[in-house]
Amino acid sequence: MNLDLLRAFVAVAESGGFSAAARVLNRTQSAVSLQIKRLEAQLAAPLFDRTSRQVVLNDAGGTLLPYARRLLRLQEEARDAIGRSGDMEVLRLGLPDEQAQAYLADLLAPFARTHPDVQLSIYCDRSDLLVERLLDGLLDLVLAIRHDPASGGEHVANEPLVWVGAENLTLSARARVPLAVHAEGCPYRAEAVSQLGRRGRRWHVTFTSQSPTGINLAIQAGLGITVKAARSVPEGCRVLGEAEGLPPLAPAIAELHRNPATTSLAADALAEQLVTAVREQRARP
Repeated sequence: MNLDLLRAFVAVAESGGFSAAARVLNRTQSAVSLQIKRLEAQLAAPLFDRTSRQVVLNDAGGTLLPYARRLLRLQEEARDAIGRSGDMEVLRLGLPDEQAQAYLADLLAPFARTHPDVQLSIYCDRSDLLVERLLDGLLDLVLAIRHDPASGGEHVANEPLVWVGAENLTLSARARVPLAVHAEGCPYRAEAVSQLGRRGRRWHVTFTSQSPTGINLAIQAGLGITVKAARSVPEGCRVLGEAEGLPPLAPAIAELHRNPATTSLAADALAEQLVTAVREQRARP
């Protein structure tokens, strides 16, 4: 079985479509579609159910997927066994700033000990932009906060969210809510605006920043309130809620996205250690 065809198959299965898979593999959509047709011809069975809106694995495709992944990993193991090159492997990990601050300290040293020949490159940005970079083949792994119900990432953990303001902040339950938030596209900002709208509460943006540090300084100075993970309430701030007329917030969903073209054992280990770091920290009191 041709490994290039299997690589295209895994890319389509994991990215949810031919267009996204083409971006990951740096090929045209028609080339990827042709590879899938060739693989289906070899196996004498269709592998996907196609509609005008989506491409999903059928029973045959679901059976093939774990074998395809295993064969691609075996190829990688074989290359490692014969000494592929003297260069260090580079793994590109993307995650938002707040998640980097929360989890990298538990990840970097253990991974470096177990994989001394792997160089990590860390990219911090908004979740939606990081997932786009991964689909463009520019990142290998992304830990993201779900920004789209159909984003296709692997569920890692639920992240409780809270309203946060300065300790001495007084906010009337009927006053217009001043928001200190990240730019449009931030899932936390979207949740804040959505829940305030459902309650019929007026709001306005008083401060924006791309940096969690910038947001922290703004709320500590009383310039507005924000939405943060419950574990990330900064010093000099407190959790707000019903007393201020603020609605409950749905938890954020942390999910892991993988580049289907990245099949190394080190990437698998990094993904496993990242998921473990997130879940262990979530379990701490």
